[in-house]
Amino acid sequence: MSGQALGSRAIIGEYYKRLEQDPGVPWVNAIANLFDSDQASETYKWLGQVPTMRPWKGGRQAMGLRDNGFTIWNQEFESTLEFEVKHMRRDKTGQIMVRLSEHVQRAQTHWASLCSALVLNGASAVCYDGQYFFDTDHSEGDSGTQSNKINVDISELPVTTNGTTTAPSPEEFNQAALKAITQITSFLDDQGEPMNETATEFLVMVPFSLLPVAESAFTLPRGTDAAEQKTSKSIRVVGNARLSAWTDKFAVFRTDSAVKPLVRQEETDIKVGAKAEGSEFEFDNNAHQYGFSASRGASYGMWQGACLVTLT
Repeated sequence: MSGQALGSRAIIGEYYKRLEQDPGVPWVNAIANLFDSDQASETYKWLGQVPTMRPWKGGRQAMGLRDNGFTIWNQEFESTLEFEVKHMRRDKTGQIMVRLSEHVQRAQTHWASLCSALVLNGASAVCYDGQYFFDTDHSEGDSGTQSNKINVDISELPVTTNGTTTAPSPEEFNQAALKAITQITSFLDDQGEPMNETATEFLVMVPFSLLPVAESAFTLPRGTDAAEQKTSKSIRVVGNARLSAWTDKFAVFRTDSAVKPLVRQEETDIKVGAKAEGSEFEFDNNAHQYGFSASRGASYGMWQGACLVTLT
């Protein structure tokens, strides 16, 4: 489009094209369910566990959902760019399209922003059972008291190379992450039954300060202590720049369950709007505006699919 005056039809079409091409941040779908919404809020009552098989004596014993649940309210979000008409007319190097591409990328990272805030605040924000999402005393029905917030003393780990809590060795990080996976797979449901015994896929989310060591921790050659600690589990490491406040912490999530640790809901997907040719805004300001809007929300889901690790 270089060398031509840009029109709103071309710009809006390019917006929608790039929205389709940009899937957003990949880890979001791995740890957060997405549900449609058609009203201001939605209440979820599905967190009680389904019954296990039992001997058929005295007829069937049907079980309903437990009373605990949570409500997510949809919130309106927007993001708007403004271009002067003269710049649209004079844009010979495609700078407007560059800004448009950046605008789309920012919009498509919005879910990552909402989910990262939940992860970052998980040790101080309440989830469906009335406890903090990351907490030491979750309890439901016959589960007993369970913790998805653990401390790992790296000085007690059987490793050949030692580090610090903010710069652990790959061996130390490997073993700390495996302790979190063990914690997750040990959780019992409200009937006292193991609820993660079939788990095989996990995501380890770290601040970027811990990303190099985290990636090294799961690519160590055989023969090192940490390599011998590897399991048959599929473990994926991701860095999250939004967790920069964490220096000695990371989170582990189960990713192969139908019910995820976080929940997203969407009343309206990202829509594109414009004040362009022939509008009062153009007449008054000699400019165009192009904006996104969406109605959505996010909250905590299954705490049993997540574990916060603090290195001590």
